[in-house]
Amino acid sequence: MSMLAAYEFWRFQPHVEIWVLVAGLVALGFYVTRVIQPKAVAVGEPPVSRAQKAWFALGVATLWIATDWPMHDIAEEYLYAVHMVQHLLLTFIIAPMFLMACPTWLARLILGEGRVRRVIYWLARPIVAAIIFNAVAAFTHWAPVVNLSADNGFFHYGVHTTMVFSALLMWMPVVGPVPELRISLPAQMVYLFFMSVIPTVPAAWLTFAEGTLYNAYDVPQRLWGVSVAEDQQAAGLIMKIGGGLYLWAIITALFFRWSSGQDRRRYRGKLVTAAGSVVDTEDDLLTYDEVAREFDRLGPAPEEDRSPN
Repeated sequence: MSMLAAYEFWRFQPHVEIWVLVAGLVALGFYVTRVIQPKAVAVGEPPVSRAQKAWFALGVATLWIATDWPMHDIAEEYLYAVHMVQHLLLTFIIAPMFLMACPTWLARLILGEGRVRRVIYWLARPIVAAIIFNAVAAFTHWAPVVNLSADNGFFHYGVHTTMVFSALLMWMPVVGPVPELRISLPAQMVYLFFMSVIPTVPAAWLTFAEGTLYNAYDVPQRLWGVSVAEDQQAAGLIMKIGGGLYLWAIITALFFRWSSGQDRRRYRGKLVTAAGSVVDTEDDLLTYDEVAREFDRLGPAPEEDRSPN
Protein backbone atom coordinates (compact mmCIF):
# COMPACT_ATOMS: atom_id res chain seq x y z
CA MET A 1 0.00 0.00 0.00
CA SER A 2 1.39 3.37 -0.99
CA MET A 3 1.78 6.23 1.47
CA LEU A 4 -0.92 8.16 -0.41
CA ALA A 5 -3.37 5.28 -0.12
CA ALA A 6 -2.64 4.93 3.59
CA TYR A 7 -3.26 8.63 4.03
CA GLU A 8 -6.60 8.37 2.23
CA PHE A 9 -7.89 6.00 4.87
CA TRP A 10 -7.40 8.58 7.61
CA ARG A 11 -8.00 11.82 5.77
CA PHE A 12 -10.23 14.12 7.78
CA GLN A 13 -13.71 14.49 6.32
CA PRO A 14 -15.95 17.05 7.99
CA HIS A 15 -19.56 16.05 8.57
CA VAL A 16 -21.35 19.30 9.28
CA GLU A 17 -24.73 17.57 9.43
CA ILE A 18 -23.52 15.47 12.37
CA TRP A 19 -22.17 18.53 14.18
CA VAL A 20 -25.52 20.26 13.68
CA LEU A 21 -27.33 17.18 15.00
CA VAL A 22 -25.13 16.92 18.10
CA ALA A 23 -25.36 20.67 18.77
CA GLY A 24 -29.12 20.49 18.32
CA LEU A 25 -29.42 17.64 20.82
CA VAL A 26 -27.30 19.50 23.38
CA ALA A 27 -29.39 22.65 22.90
CA LEU A 28 -32.57 20.57 23.23
CA GLY A 29 -31.29 19.09 26.49
CA PHE A 30 -30.66 22.56 27.93
CA TYR A 31 -34.06 23.75 26.72
CA VAL A 32 -35.83 20.84 28.39
CA THR A 33 -34.13 21.33 31.75
CA ARG A 34 -34.17 25.14 31.79
CA VAL A 35 -37.44 26.04 30.06
CA ILE A 36 -39.83 23.08 29.81
CA GLN A 37 -39.10 21.41 33.15
CA PRO A 38 -40.03 24.38 35.40
CA LYS A 39 -43.37 24.73 33.57
CA ALA A 40 -44.26 21.07 33.01
CA VAL A 41 -43.20 19.46 36.28
CA ALA A 42 -45.66 19.99 39.11
CA VAL A 43 -44.51 20.65 42.65
CA GLY A 44 -43.49 17.40 44.28
CA GLU A 45 -42.87 15.53 41.02
CA PRO A 46 -39.30 14.39 40.29
CA PRO A 47 -37.41 16.63 37.81
CA VAL A 48 -34.66 15.46 35.46
CA SER A 49 -32.31 13.49 37.70
CA ARG A 50 -28.53 13.47 37.63
CA ALA A 51 -28.57 9.92 36.31
CA GLN A 52 -30.83 10.94 33.43
CA LYS A 53 -28.56 13.88 32.61
CA ALA A 54 -25.57 11.50 32.64
CA TRP A 55 -27.33 9.03 30.32
CA PHE A 56 -28.17 11.89 27.96
CA ALA A 57 -24.57 13.10 27.88
CA LEU A 58 -23.27 9.58 27.27
CA GLY A 59 -25.86 9.03 24.54
CA VAL A 60 -24.92 12.22 22.71
CA ALA A 61 -21.18 11.49 23.02
CA THR A 62 -21.61 7.91 21.76
CA LEU A 63 -23.78 9.13 18.89
CA TRP A 64 -21.07 11.61 17.91
CA ILE A 65 -18.39 8.90 17.96
CA ALA A 66 -20.51 6.44 15.98
CA THR A 67 -21.59 8.83 13.22
CA ASP A 68 -18.67 11.20 12.75
CA TRP A 69 -15.14 10.84 11.37
CA PRO A 70 -13.33 8.45 11.38
CA MET A 71 -15.81 5.65 12.23
CA HIS A 72 -18.44 6.85 9.78
CA ASP A 73 -15.97 7.08 6.89
CA ILE A 74 -14.32 3.71 7.51
CA ALA A 75 -17.73 2.08 7.94
CA GLU A 76 -19.10 3.61 4.77
CA GLU A 77 -16.11 3.29 2.46
CA TYR A 78 -13.88 0.43 3.56
CA LEU A 79 -14.97 -2.14 6.18
CA TYR A 80 -18.41 -3.61 6.67
CA ALA A 81 -17.29 -4.96 10.06
CA VAL A 82 -16.89 -1.37 11.29
CA HIS A 83 -20.30 -0.64 9.79
CA MET A 84 -21.66 -3.48 11.96
CA VAL A 85 -20.06 -1.95 15.06
CA GLN A 86 -21.72 1.33 14.12
CA HIS A 87 -25.10 -0.40 13.87
CA LEU A 88 -24.68 -2.08 17.26
CA LEU A 89 -23.79 1.25 18.85
CA LEU A 90 -26.86 2.90 17.36
CA THR A 91 -29.34 0.17 18.27
CA PHE A 92 -27.97 -1.52 21.41
CA ILE A 93 -26.17 1.35 23.15
CA ILE A 94 -27.42 4.76 22.03
CA ALA A 95 -31.15 3.97 21.80
CA PRO A 96 -31.50 2.64 25.39
CA MET A 97 -29.29 5.47 26.68
CA PHE A 98 -31.69 8.07 25.32
CA LEU A 99 -34.68 6.18 26.72
CA MET A 100 -33.08 6.07 30.17
CA ALA A 101 -32.31 9.78 29.85
CA CYS A 102 -35.96 10.67 29.26
CA PRO A 103 -38.06 11.34 32.39
CA THR A 104 -41.60 10.00 32.50
CA TRP A 105 -43.23 13.45 32.49
CA LEU A 106 -41.32 14.41 29.34
CA ALA A 107 -42.27 11.17 27.57
CA ARG A 108 -45.94 11.74 28.37
CA LEU A 109 -45.65 15.34 27.17
CA ILE A 110 -44.10 14.22 23.86
CA LEU A 111 -46.62 11.43 23.26
CA GLY A 112 -49.63 13.53 24.25
CA GLU A 113 -53.09 12.02 24.53
CA GLY A 114 -54.09 11.63 20.90
CA ARG A 115 -53.39 9.39 17.94
CA VAL A 116 -49.59 9.56 18.25
CA ARG A 117 -49.76 8.13 21.75
CA ARG A 118 -52.08 5.30 20.67
CA VAL A 119 -49.85 4.40 17.72
CA ILE A 120 -46.64 4.40 19.80
CA TYR A 121 -48.30 2.36 22.54
CA TRP A 122 -49.29 -0.24 19.95
CA LEU A 123 -45.90 -0.27 18.22
CA ALA A 124 -44.07 -0.60 21.55
CA ARG A 125 -45.79 -3.88 22.43
CA PRO A 126 -43.07 -6.53 22.84
CA ILE A 127 -44.09 -8.76 19.93
CA VAL A 128 -44.79 -5.87 17.57
CA ALA A 129 -41.58 -4.05 18.53
CA ALA A 130 -39.52 -7.23 18.12
CA ILE A 131 -40.96 -7.87 14.66
CA ILE A 132 -40.33 -4.29 13.54
CA PHE A 133 -36.76 -4.24 14.88
CA ASN A 134 -35.76 -7.54 13.30
CA ALA A 135 -37.49 -6.69 10.02
CA VAL A 136 -35.51 -3.44 9.86
CA ALA A 137 -32.32 -5.33 10.74
CA ALA A 138 -32.94 -7.83 7.94
CA PHE A 139 -33.72 -5.01 5.50
CA THR A 140 -30.51 -3.15 6.33
CA HIS A 141 -28.45 -6.30 5.57
CA TRP A 142 -29.99 -6.72 2.12
CA ALA A 143 -27.25 -6.23 -0.47
CA PRO A 144 -28.99 -3.50 -2.57
CA VAL A 145 -29.69 -1.50 0.62
CA VAL A 146 -26.10 -1.81 1.86
CA ASN A 147 -24.63 -0.85 -1.52
CA LEU A 148 -26.97 2.13 -1.87
CA SER A 149 -26.21 3.26 1.69
CA ALA A 150 -22.50 3.29 0.90
CA ASP A 151 -23.06 5.40 -2.24
CA ASN A 152 -25.82 7.76 -1.09
CA GLY A 153 -25.32 9.77 2.08
CA PHE A 154 -28.97 10.85 2.43
CA PHE A 155 -30.19 7.30 2.08
CA HIS A 156 -27.55 6.20 4.58
CA TYR A 157 -28.79 8.67 7.20
CA GLY A 158 -32.36 7.64 6.49
CA VAL A 159 -31.47 4.00 7.14
CA HIS A 160 -29.77 4.94 10.41
CA THR A 161 -32.79 7.00 11.47
CA THR A 162 -35.08 4.04 10.79
CA MET A 163 -32.78 1.74 12.75
CA VAL A 164 -32.71 4.05 15.77
CA PHE A 165 -36.50 4.43 15.73
CA SER A 166 -37.00 0.66 15.59
CA ALA A 167 -34.43 0.24 18.37
CA LEU A 168 -36.28 2.76 20.56
CA LEU A 169 -39.44 0.69 20.12
CA MET A 170 -37.54 -2.52 20.84
CA TRP A 171 -36.07 -1.20 24.10
CA MET A 172 -39.28 0.46 25.27
CA PRO A 173 -40.57 -2.66 27.10
CA VAL A 174 -37.24 -2.92 28.97
CA VAL A 175 -36.00 0.59 29.82
CA GLY A 176 -38.72 2.83 28.42
CA PRO A 177 -39.68 5.96 30.37
CA VAL A 178 -43.40 5.08 30.38
CA PRO A 179 -44.05 2.59 33.22
CA GLU A 180 -47.14 0.98 31.69
CA LEU A 181 -45.15 -0.01 28.60
CA ARG A 182 -42.46 -1.84 30.58
CA ILE A 183 -42.91 -5.56 31.13
CA SER A 184 -41.92 -7.56 34.21
CA LEU A 185 -38.32 -8.62 34.83
CA PRO A 186 -38.91 -12.31 33.93
CA ALA A 187 -40.68 -11.20 30.74
CA GLN A 188 -37.78 -8.86 29.94
CA MET A 189 -35.33 -11.76 30.24
CA VAL A 190 -37.38 -13.93 27.86
CA TYR A 191 -37.85 -11.00 25.50
CA LEU A 192 -34.13 -10.21 25.32
CA PHE A 193 -33.31 -13.90 24.97
CA PHE A 194 -35.33 -14.09 21.75
CA MET A 195 -33.80 -10.81 20.62
CA SER A 196 -30.38 -12.43 21.00
CA VAL A 197 -31.37 -15.59 19.10
CA ILE A 198 -33.10 -14.13 16.05
CA PRO A 199 -30.06 -12.16 14.72
CA THR A 200 -28.04 -15.38 14.52
CA VAL A 201 -29.67 -16.09 11.13
CA PRO A 202 -28.24 -13.07 9.24
CA ALA A 203 -25.06 -13.34 11.31
CA ALA A 204 -24.54 -16.93 10.16
CA TRP A 205 -25.29 -15.87 6.60
CA LEU A 206 -22.54 -13.25 6.80
CA THR A 207 -20.07 -15.54 8.53
CA PHE A 208 -20.36 -18.51 6.17
CA ALA A 209 -21.13 -16.72 2.91
CA GLU A 210 -18.95 -17.52 -0.07
CA GLY A 211 -17.94 -14.72 -2.36
CA THR A 212 -18.58 -10.99 -2.08
CA LEU A 213 -21.98 -10.04 -0.67
CA TYR A 214 -21.61 -6.27 -0.87
CA ASN A 215 -19.89 -4.79 -3.90
CA ALA A 216 -19.52 -1.42 -2.18
CA TYR A 217 -16.91 -2.93 0.14
CA ASP A 218 -15.01 -4.81 -2.57
CA VAL A 219 -12.40 -2.09 -2.96
CA PRO A 220 -8.90 -2.85 -4.26
CA GLN A 221 -7.07 -1.15 -1.40
CA ARG A 222 -7.80 -3.03 1.83
CA LEU A 223 -7.62 -1.30 5.19
CA TRP A 224 -5.29 -3.13 7.61
CA GLY A 225 -4.94 -5.89 5.00
CA VAL A 226 -8.42 -7.31 5.76
CA SER A 227 -9.82 -9.17 2.77
CA VAL A 228 -13.47 -8.97 1.66
CA ALA A 229 -14.21 -12.47 3.00
CA GLU A 230 -12.53 -11.72 6.33
CA ASP A 231 -14.45 -8.45 6.57
CA GLN A 232 -17.78 -10.22 6.06
CA GLN A 233 -16.88 -12.95 8.55
CA ALA A 234 -15.84 -10.37 11.14
CA ALA A 235 -19.12 -8.50 10.63
CA GLY A 236 -21.09 -11.71 11.19
CA LEU A 237 -19.13 -12.58 14.34
CA ILE A 238 -19.56 -9.06 15.70
CA MET A 239 -23.29 -9.27 15.12
CA LYS A 240 -23.66 -12.75 16.62
CA ILE A 241 -21.09 -12.83 19.42
CA GLY A 242 -20.78 -9.14 20.23
CA GLY A 243 -24.49 -8.38 20.16
CA GLY A 244 -25.40 -11.71 21.75
CA LEU A 245 -22.97 -11.39 24.65
CA TYR A 246 -24.14 -7.84 25.27
CA LEU A 247 -27.78 -8.93 25.51
CA TRP A 248 -26.86 -11.94 27.66
CA ALA A 249 -24.96 -9.67 30.04
CA ILE A 250 -28.13 -7.60 30.43
CA ILE A 251 -30.19 -10.78 30.93
CA THR A 252 -27.78 -11.90 33.65
CA ALA A 253 -28.02 -8.52 35.40
CA LEU A 254 -31.82 -8.66 35.19
CA PHE A 255 -31.81 -12.18 36.63
CA PHE A 256 -29.77 -11.18 39.68
CA ARG A 257 -31.92 -8.09 40.13
CA TRP A 258 -35.06 -10.21 39.94
CA SER A 259 -33.80 -13.01 42.22
CA SER A 260 -32.46 -10.62 44.86
CA GLY A 261 -35.81 -8.88 45.06
CA GLN A 262 -38.05 -11.92 45.27
CA ASP A 263 -38.10 -12.24 49.08
CA ARG A 264 -38.58 -8.50 49.44
CA ARG A 265 -41.44 -8.24 46.96
CA ARG A 266 -43.13 -11.28 48.46
CA TYR A 267 -44.05 -9.31 51.56
CA ARG A 268 -44.67 -5.91 50.02
CA GLY A 269 -48.07 -4.24 50.24
CA LYS A 270 -50.64 -3.66 52.93
CA LEU A 271 -50.92 -6.22 55.73
CA VAL A 272 -54.28 -6.19 57.53
CA THR A 273 -54.02 -7.70 61.00
CA ALA A 274 -56.68 -9.57 62.93
CA ALA A 275 -57.48 -6.41 64.87
CA GLY A 276 -58.19 -4.52 61.68
CA SER A 277 -55.05 -2.37 61.80
CA VAL A 278 -52.88 -1.90 58.72
CA VAL A 279 -49.14 -2.46 58.58
CA ASP A 280 -47.52 -0.77 55.57
CA THR A 281 -44.78 -2.98 54.13
CA GLU A 282 -44.42 -1.22 50.78
CA ASP A 283 -40.86 -0.11 51.45
CA ASP A 284 -39.74 -2.43 54.25
CA LEU A 285 -39.68 -6.12 54.90
CA LEU A 286 -42.19 -7.48 57.37
CA THR A 287 -39.77 -8.50 60.12
CA TYR A 288 -40.18 -10.89 63.02
CA ASP A 289 -40.04 -8.02 65.51
CA GLU A 290 -42.94 -6.27 63.79
CA VAL A 291 -45.04 -9.43 63.92
CA ALA A 292 -44.13 -10.02 67.58
CA ARG A 293 -45.07 -6.47 68.52
CA GLU A 294 -48.43 -6.87 66.81
CA PHE A 295 -49.17 -10.08 68.74
CA ASP A 296 -48.10 -8.43 72.01
CA ARG A 297 -50.45 -5.54 71.35
CA LEU A 298 -53.37 -7.86 70.64
CA GLY A 299 -52.78 -9.97 73.73
CA PRO A 300 -53.77 -13.62 74.14
CA ALA A 301 -56.66 -14.93 72.15
CA PRO A 302 -59.92 -15.27 74.14
CA GLU A 303 -60.71 -18.77 75.35
CA GLU A 304 -63.68 -20.49 73.79
CA ASP A 305 -66.71 -20.99 75.93
CA ARG A 306 -66.78 -24.75 76.47
CA SER A 307 -69.65 -24.80 79.04
CA PRO A 308 -72.57 -27.03 78.10
CA ASN A 309 -75.66 -25.34 76.74
